[in-house]
Amino acid sequence: QVQLVESGGGLVQAGGSLRLSCATSGRTFRSYSMGWFRQAPDKERDFVAAISWSGANTYYADSVKGRFTISRDNAKNTVYLQMDSLRPEDTAVYYCAADPRTAQDMGVVAPDYWGQGTQVTVSS
Repeated sequence: QVQLVESGGGLVQAGGSLRLSCATSGRTFRSYSMGWFRQAPDKERDFVAAISWSGANTYYADSVKGRFTISRDNAKNTVYLQMDSLRPEDTAVYYCAADPRTAQDMGVVAPDYWGQGTQVTVSS
């Protein structure tokens, strides 16, 4: 079992930045691909970014490429999402996810483990 706890959400003006963190429990963090998803009001949950267990491979949704950066620190069992040049359309609840499959699969197959989510609101 993997437990995920997100933090770092909040209110920011358009053009600003936020960094989300996701702390995980368990000694198997290094064997999991990690990812971020988001869900805006009245919309489905969408893939945002994923990172392989080693950190060597990353994947992004087209809507965030060049603005968001996913990274991980296996020594701290933590994954991050640096969000720059934020836009009002980035407003959503952001969820951290973990899965034993490849990071590339996270945009296609629903991950096994989810955090509780953290709210990000971008004002115009």
